[in-house]
Formats: sequence, C-alpha cells, structure tokens
Amino acid sequence: MTNDAQTPTTEVGGGRQRKIIHVDMDAFYASVEQRDDPSLRGRPVAVGGGEARGVVAAASYEARTFGVHSAMASVTAKRRCPDLIFVRPRFSVYKEISEQIRAIFAEYTPLIEPLSLDEAYLDVTENLKGMEFATEIAEEIRAKIKAETGLTASAGVSYNKFLAKMASDQRKPDGLFVITPRNGPAFVEALPVKKFHGVGPATAEKMKRHGIETGLDLKSKPLAFLRQHFGKAGPYFYGIARAIDERQVRPDRVRKSVGAEDTFAEDIHGLEEAVERIAPLIAKIWGIAEQKAFRGRTITVKIKYADFRQVTRSRSSELAFAGPDEIAEICRRILEQEFPVEKGVRLLGVTLSHLTAIEPGEPQQFRLML
Repeated sequence: MTNDAQTPTTEVGGGRQRKIIHVDMDAFYASVEQRDDPSLRGRPVAVGGGEARGVVAAASYEARTFGVHSAMASVTAKRRCPDLIFVRPRFSVYKEISEQIRAIFAEYTPLIEPLSLDEAYLDVTENLKGMEFATEIAEEIRAKIKAETGLTASAGVSYNKFLAKMASDQRKPDGLFVITPRNGPAFVEALPVKKFHGVGPATAEKMKRHGIETGLDLKSKPLAFLRQHFGKAGPYFYGIARAIDERQVRPDRVRKSVGAEDTFAEDIHGLEEAVERIAPLIAKIWGIAEQKAFRGRTITVKIKYADFRQVTRSRSSELAFAGPDEIAEICRRILEQEFPVEKGVRLLGVTLSHLTAIEPGEPQQFRLML
C-alpha cells in the first residue's frame, strides 16, 4: 500500500489538494445473504430469480470463480455453476445496512456522494476529524464497517473521482489501494480502456476499431478526434487519459428522476433477451429508490436501435409503484409493443420519475393507469 502523504488532487481553495475516497462493498447483496445465513457461507450464491427468465442481480465471489456475474441470465449462470444457490433479494435489509454504512461515512465528512446502496465517493480534503492522510481515513472506515456490519469493503484513494474508482477495484475483495500524483499518469497509461469506469463494452469495442486499447493509446488521440468519434464524451476521455478528472463529489441533491441504461457490445433482436437485459437496470434504479427513500409514478423505457434511431415510451400510475416486480411488468408490456424489431437494439434504458419521498413504515400502494 502506498502512503498518501502526497496524494494528488485537483487543487481547491488555498492551494490545498483534493483527496477522494471511493468505498465499494464487496459483493454486497450476496455477502449480506451469506452473513445472515451461515449455510450459504463459502458456497456459490446468486441474488436474483432462479426461474427460466430470471437474471442475476449479484453474485458471491465463490460464484464469480465460475464466471457468474450480475446481469447474466439465470439459466446461463446455472449452466456455468450447477451448484449455484439462488436467493431472492431483500432490498429493505440492504437499505438498512447501507444506512449504517452511510452513518460511518458521515463521521468523517459531509461530502458524500452515494452511487448506489453499496458504493459512494467521499471528499475528505477537509475532514471532521482533522486527519492528515486519506489512507488512514479509508482504513478506519473499512475497519468500522467490518466491526458494525460484519461485511467487508474495498476502498480506493486518489486525487479525483475517476482514479479513486479505479483504485477501489485493484485489490478486491477487502482491499485498499492508493494512486498518488506520482504514479497516476502511468497507472492510466497501462490500464486497458475496457476497464475504465465510464467505458462500456460497446464503447470499448468502438475504441478498439480506432486502435485504442490502453490508456496510452487513448492519450495519443487529439481532442478533436475524440470529439468527432465519441461526441460529448470526448473531452471526458481526453481528460482521464491524462489522469485528470475535475468532477466534484456532490452530496445528496433533490432528484427529479433516477435512471440506468446499458449499451450492448452486440445488438439484441428478441423480446425475451430485451426483458433479461432490462432486469438489472430495474434492480439498479430500485436500489437507489430504496436508499433515498422515494417512490415514483412514471416509468420510461428508452430504446436505441442499431441505426441510432431512438424512442422512449412511458407509463404512469396514480399511485407510486410498489416494487421492482411491478416496474418489470410495465417494462415488459412496453417492450412487447416494440417487438419484433426490424433493426437490432443497441441500448436499453429505464427511468423512474415523478418522485415523492416516503416515510418509514408508510404503506405502499400501486395502481396502473395504462
């Protein structure tokens, strides 16, 4: 582990440098299930539906050794790992634990940007305990999470969000990694672009067609080239190739909507495949809704075709949607109206909007207005 006495960062007021920690719980949903059910410990576990049309929402590390991963069709996961144990998700439990972890973060800084129930960015440039080194803060946070929840977390420490996120992936599970100003640029240059946060499979494949397979390859491309081929993402790619990311850690803001989308490495053509691919997106937005304690009344499905034509279809209800199963049923009905398709589908997205906050214990009702 590298000492972060010189942890780089974008400068903030007074010439001080920003110090960012990215904390990521290890196989969060699956680890919670293994913690609460001793019979699952050391065994391959998938959180999700084990039925024919089910999708893996999360996989334990034991399952990952067989190639099982989130967003994989359950039938494929079972084929790869015949002993795989499926467990239904318990979002209320995951939310409660997430709130415990969030309370630990708040002991150190108010600048917390949750990305989901199981990961967040923390800006500890000025921290509530007056600690000099972000590495020490990250170590304390990981130890407190373990002591209070029985779960492990990995953390990355660096001077910007991109590098902190990349660092947290380096020593999973239960690890800590620091990227300093001295090794930041070289770290990025050596990293395959397919491992960059923000570069999905389709973008990585497109980059490969342009001769871009590593951070160094990306750094060699001028800004004009990246703008031409990657549009608004071009300047972001230009910056991260140079280990530069000016985005700030932004605490909770009032949300108007929450969404998730996925661009596929290969176009999809069938309804059932589309339903399978949209399931993890629904799980993701519902996880955020649980964490933030809100519900929504409108679901929007975004479909982008191989020719880049894009359509959006929405459905609303008088009352808030009660759970991910109801949202999945709405999405399926929307997709049924679009399939079969003449062109392949390259992207699917789901957005929950018309949000309202809920109080603990408040009954949830659901009624469709189709």
